[in-house]
Amino acid sequence: MHQGEGRGVLRGEGRLGIPGERRLGHLRPARTWARNGGLGRWAGVFLALAGVLGGCTMNPPTGVGTSAGNTGSAGGGSGGVGSGGAGGAWHPTGEPIPRWSGAVPLAPGAKPPQFVVVSWDGSGADGSGLFQHYRQLAGQLRGSMTFFLSGIYLLPKDKRTRYLPPGRGPGASDIGFLSDASVRATIEQVGLAAREGHEIGTHFNGHFCGPKGVNTWSPTDWDQEIEQAVTLVTNWRANTGISDLPDLPFDYRATLVGGRSPCLEGRAALLQAQALRTWRYDSSGGRRQTWPTKVPGSHLWDLSLQSIPFGPKAREVLAMDYNFMANQPLPPAPATASPTELASMQAQVRDAYLAGFRRSYDGNRAPLIIGNHFERWRGGIYVQGLDEALRAMASNPDVRFVSFRQLCDWLDAQPPDTLTRLQRLPVGAAPVGGWARL
Repeated sequence: MHQGEGRGVLRGEGRLGIPGERRLGHLRPARTWARNGGLGRWAGVFLALAGVLGGCTMNPPTGVGTSAGNTGSAGGGSGGVGSGGAGGAWHPTGEPIPRWSGAVPLAPGAKPPQFVVVSWDGSGADGSGLFQHYRQLAGQLRGSMTFFLSGIYLLPKDKRTRYLPPGRGPGASDIGFLSDASVRATIEQVGLAAREGHEIGTHFNGHFCGPKGVNTWSPTDWDQEIEQAVTLVTNWRANTGISDLPDLPFDYRATLVGGRSPCLEGRAALLQAQALRTWRYDSSGGRRQTWPTKVPGSHLWDLSLQSIPFGPKAREVLAMDYNFMANQPLPPAPATASPTELASMQAQVRDAYLAGFRRSYDGNRAPLIIGNHFERWRGGIYVQGLDEALRAMASNPDVRFVSFRQLCDWLDAQPPDTLTRLQRLPVGAAPVGGWARL
């Protein structure tokens, strides 16, 4: 268990009693999981699990504070975001990717902006409409998000053997493959997101968790997996045969500067992979709500998921939809919960996000990092709870909705002594004597 976190955050030690599901810290979205809000035959298991753990409309928000905005970069990451890694990143045209214009040094005595990073694991357009929904919401919030794309979501099922996972046969995957229609929709949504200034990161490919999964991989295995993630995205047209969609507006090999591993596993070897020499951050872990630091012994920013207060006991739980669901004492199928119960659970989700936000906003202003999935579990209460929370956050001054890449730009723009003083602030604590004395 991560130091300082409560029972609600289980990382390497935590295991769900569901075949193929690996930890509360992260979801492995197996094909057997329903996409209409329920978990079907696993509902009873979740009821038992909950006993052990205890306790959208798209209207424009009002009073939105100044946010990161989009700069219209064609580079495919978050628009106007800075170069990634040694030598910089480049547009397909050969022009260097400009740094985000909001990445400026913090003025002496000034409060830092309250950054909010919303990220999405897998990012497949599977018919739920959630990829489009969150592109629209980001536009209303005048901000950017990070979409961690699973490379095989751009590979048709009948071409699955073109994916060669480390230690497994050709075409193996623990998350399956999308339908041809969903592959096409994913390509469309990824292209639109990139044009709007969002970051396209990676969630790798086959999503292998558990005793024989990515925890057993070597750095060389990770390099193989990353190379395939890049080539699956880069070669989508040859793999799909689709000729009537525009090219993706980015050079993925140049603009890929971060990711999140399946089930938050395998990080030690991942950080040693050669491919990460040109990355800028990693989000494959859990941490408290303090200002980011570099991964020990690495040039990478540690932008892991954060634990936030959840539920009536304010238990520390990673800020992710699946974690909330696993810590709520009802099975996920909507038919088993009354409308009143679902409304109460949705409010609990919203309030958890807002509790984490207020703890940073009123305290040390550490960036709030959220990770979610394109899923409508329990009738969509996790989607709706997040939407309500994001709109409420946007009503506060100085809030910036940014991608991980934009956050890296801002962090890299700060003098080392400023970062050190920010990083020393405890969870929820503003500087003693006020920000003027930071």
